[in-house]
Amino acid sequence: MSPDASSTKAAQGLVVPAKWPALGASDEAVWGECQGSGSKPYQTQVHFVAGVPSFKCSCPSRKFPCKHGLALLLFLARDSSAFTAVEPGWVTEWLSSRRDRAEKKEIKAAVAASAAPPDPALVLKRQAQRLQRMCAGARELALWLDDLMRQGLATLSSEQEQNWHAMAARMVDAQAARLGQLLTNAMTLVGQGRDWPARLLQRLGSLQLLLDALQRYEQLPASMQAHVRQALGWSYDRDEVLVAGERVTDQWRVLANVVTELENRLTEHRVWLQGTHTQRRALLLDYAHATRPVEMGWAVGQLVGAELAFYPGDQALRALAVGAAIPAGTDDAAEGAADVVLAQAFAATCCRDEGQEWMAMAKQCLANPWLMQSPVCFRDVHLMHHEPQKTEAGLGSDAVPEWTLHLSADPGSQVRPSVDLRIVDAHAWQMMALSGGEAFNVFGEWNGERLTPLLAWNAAEYWAATHAPQEQ
Repeated sequence: MSPDASSTKAAQGLVVPAKWPALGASDEAVWGECQGSGSKPYQTQVHFVAGVPSFKCSCPSRKFPCKHGLALLLFLARDSSAFTAVEPGWVTEWLSSRRDRAEKKEIKAAVAASAAPPDPALVLKRQAQRLQRMCAGARELALWLDDLMRQGLATLSSEQEQNWHAMAARMVDAQAARLGQLLTNAMTLVGQGRDWPARLLQRLGSLQLLLDALQRYEQLPASMQAHVRQALGWSYDRDEVLVAGERVTDQWRVLANVVTELENRLTEHRVWLQGTHTQRRALLLDYAHATRPVEMGWAVGQLVGAELAFYPGDQALRALAVGAAIPAGTDDAAEGAADVVLAQAFAATCCRDEGQEWMAMAKQCLANPWLMQSPVCFRDVHLMHHEPQKTEAGLGSDAVPEWTLHLSADPGSQVRPSVDLRIVDAHAWQMMALSGGEAFNVFGEWNGERLTPLLAWNAAEYWAATHAPQEQ
């Protein structure tokens, strides 16, 4: 359940009695005070529900669970006799709030189950009204884009940003806020890099394709309608997915578990899985406000048995877990095994060759032209660092990527293809340290332009990202 190897190592260093002035446990929880660098100890607590732990700690760490929570469980496993403290008020208060939330959730579910189902005719009427408003907004945006293209991309500058934001606000009024977000994201490319006109034209072309699809929504196949809805931010209700979504049962290897910080203190939590039997990849996606942590106990490397319900659409990636996920008790990687065991597990799971990976991405893009991120795994790659280069005035600062991956060469070819990386320096240097300049393997998200590495491993150890940059 550790987010990465460094957290595990740090937690092991905290399993010292002198670090814990107070330790306690009950049938449903364990708690302790861990002395950190400050004068006040960190209040660490773990609540177990059906054997699944939920963590809370007063430390400022953004990792989940933090090293203090991990150390607390390690200490309990090694010496449960040390946990003698009476349950303090801060633990009682937390457990009470969790019980209250669980009770309210059960009541809400019971009310929903006993309530009369919504009138199908009324639901269809509301959907038709929203679709009509969105289509009207799409027509207005299409005319705006026509005017923009007639003037030419060369006339664009950051001074026109206000006009773009005004049009984006119009899309909010048309219940198509996602169209406005796509527009403002495209505006950020203006003047950024030597090839910004080409990248901007690609973004605007994708946006125009979405506008055209929206105008022909009723004539599209059901699978394409599903992708259009999701591209527009017109989300499906959880119950819809659980009732009508494709069900796949497998033992799933957790390949990534990352958090992305969005605007207005909103966080996005992404968990990537791959089935060991079906070889299918799945994305579990959740959002939470900063005041409510996301509780998803998917540890990188863990093998869990679960049934997933996939969202509508061909080549769908996003899914929901049906019921509780059950850790595979016979899997060493799920038991917090050594890095070498986890590295072997990743190698056995991500067994596609490079051609199969590119073909899988091509099928996903064919089924869903607006797919933001495709999962991909490359084997035997080399990480390369390029010194930042100064660019001419007005061309932006990212004309030359600082980090690239050199892929394995095709048979009979002396040229090694490469992909640009979307990565912070700290993560890149950690991957460089792992590789030692030698070949390694990487799993990440491809956005059509760059790869965001989320997991890297060689024969002896692995590295996993805990945070990822926001997609623009």
